[in-house]
Amino acid sequence: MNTSLRSAARPSAARATSTALSQEQTAGAASDDPFLWLEDIEGKGALAWARAENEKTLGVLQSDPRYRRFYEQALSILQAKDRIAYVSLERRGLENFWRDENQVRGVWRRTTLESYRSQDPQWETILDVDALAVAENRNWVFQGASCLPPEERLCLIGLSDGGKDAASMREFDRDAKTFVADGFYLPEGKQHVSWVDGDTLLLARDWGEGTLTQAGYPFVVKELKRAQPLSEAREIFRGEPTDVQTHPFVLRDSEGHIHVTGATRVISSFEYEYVVFRPDGPVKLNLPKKAAMIGLVGGRLLVKLDEEWTPPGDIRFAAGSLISYDLAQWKQDPLRAKASLVFQPGPRQALSELGATKNLLILTMLDNVQSKAFVYKYDQGAWSATPIPLPEHTNVSLSAAFDQADQAMFTVSSYLRPTSVWYFDAETKSLEELKKTPAAFDPSNHVVEQFEATSRDGTSIPYFLVRPKNARFDGAIPTLLYGYGGFQIPLLPSYLGPVGRLWLEQGNAYVVANLRGGGEFGPQWHQAAQAATKQTTWDDFIAVAEDLIRRKITSPRRLGAIGGSQGGLLVGAAITQRPELFNAAIIQVPLFDMLRYTKLSAGASWIGEYGDPAIAEQRAWIEGYSPYQKLVAGKTYPAPLILTSTKDDRVHPAHGRKAAAKLAALGQPYFYYENIDGGHSAAANLMEYARQLALEFTYASRRLCSE
Repeated sequence: MNTSLRSAARPSAARATSTALSQEQTAGAASDDPFLWLEDIEGKGALAWARAENEKTLGVLQSDPRYRRFYEQALSILQAKDRIAYVSLERRGLENFWRDENQVRGVWRRTTLESYRSQDPQWETILDVDALAVAENRNWVFQGASCLPPEERLCLIGLSDGGKDAASMREFDRDAKTFVADGFYLPEGKQHVSWVDGDTLLLARDWGEGTLTQAGYPFVVKELKRAQPLSEAREIFRGEPTDVQTHPFVLRDSEGHIHVTGATRVISSFEYEYVVFRPDGPVKLNLPKKAAMIGLVGGRLLVKLDEEWTPPGDIRFAAGSLISYDLAQWKQDPLRAKASLVFQPGPRQALSELGATKNLLILTMLDNVQSKAFVYKYDQGAWSATPIPLPEHTNVSLSAAFDQADQAMFTVSSYLRPTSVWYFDAETKSLEELKKTPAAFDPSNHVVEQFEATSRDGTSIPYFLVRPKNARFDGAIPTLLYGYGGFQIPLLPSYLGPVGRLWLEQGNAYVVANLRGGGEFGPQWHQAAQAATKQTTWDDFIAVAEDLIRRKITSPRRLGAIGGSQGGLLVGAAITQRPELFNAAIIQVPLFDMLRYTKLSAGASWIGEYGDPAIAEQRAWIEGYSPYQKLVAGKTYPAPLILTSTKDDRVHPAHGRKAAAKLAALGQPYFYYENIDGGHSAAANLMEYARQLALEFTYASRRLCSE
């Protein structure tokens, strides 16, 4: 990763010519697009169009008598006073960020473990974001805090205007509960910061012209001292403008001691290079590109592998494995230190989550999309694993780990079982259920089953079906099919909450598909549907839809598709390739115009997932499924509901805007709603989220249920 180690290789004349031709084709396609003006996010014409579309959609859906009931039910669940306050384990106690009808923007607060155990914990306010927003007349959305170890008194608070990824950062004293006078202040931007000490930050951000990648992220890391203007920060590392981004890291142990500082070059969505800063200069680590440094546990450095790897003179490690190095040996010579195996997944297994306590590693794994949790300890040259006896047949998620003691917290959930929070003390081996979500709906009339569909290439694709117990299997059950299938992100069972109240209680069914492209079975499951093979994800989703129809659980008249972001692209591909399978499509903050996605917001950062339309060969496979181009005359589409946000600076709102505009030009029915705030979540607060849910399930009920 040393900037002096640039490749001297140059593209062949054939590749250069191919790329040039493809760029000409892409430019030609753009010039033929009558809706390019909708790519001007805050343009007067584009915003006027969005508001007019909102008025039409709200006029229809909010006039449906179900809308008001759905909105009130959703809001009551989202704002319930007795819902779980999820916490982190910190030196000063248990901390939580809470929003309700009074704290619309939210309050950062803390309590003690003893108080948290009670039915009505006593909370101490750290920062009231609503009060701050009123005082400053800004629509602040809290984006979290980065605090200086080990005391974690000084923090950098991220505040976003309306929910954008880009945020400003201000120094905050967590004990005094005030912003630090003349403290660190970082203007709005997509930025990454690491504390070195109380007077020093490592910072990657927009430093001016030529310091952002095509995806709009920083690739220059500088050192910033207290009271120093940004213009005087000292550059310490520079990635490449062709990267997705570059950001700093500081490797600390549980006592707060720094063992190394460095930078991570994110070359693509799934490829990394790590550089550590040493007295004799930066050293690029000899890790494979599909590997991630996790952190330190018990004097060991942990690395997760997303590809098979055989270090020089060492044994082979399988993709999906977790390995470790002796920290002292690694610091002495990071290029020659020997790795040892911590965890290796079986055929239907995947490493899910990792967390470090003072002396232990907490690990959750998936076994055929079922969760299990373990404590790993390194002793006398080997790792040993001990299961944590949490409830079976649930999704177990690590919600907090405390690096000052061997304590952790888990959330335990399933589709019909309310989520609970468990506290685990490894020293005393005690396991305690602390909290449980109040039931949001009556689950007694439903059952959960796991089935498998056969995709086009013969691969078995698992999916979860939540259906009425008394189902007659005559194809009459209104069913929503949810999917994602990208970026190695698994879809795991979780309590359906508002979905149960607004959809299941009406006698309907809900399906979650575990598609290739996701992470349910580790990196191979993801890589089977990536770039040139991305069509595999769409094939898997279509196969699940066909299987639901074959089993007579539902029928095309009663089947709807739902997904967001990459899942929005999934739904767009499904309804343009097989529109006859669906009668509804809920498309949230979607990618849609895949021939221009790299030119819109953060799109260039996902070339590793989809490929680059500026390269002829890759453009060909993208063009084969890009939903925007596949919307054509002569086909009937299932009148989709498209939702996006003006403030989404991750997936550009033009994807959804242009899809709606093209459907209008084709004379096809559709609904479009653009939240002016909200960011990539499309909702900046709980009221906006309740509105989104009410719109979605009013639409789904109108399309799929009997009047």
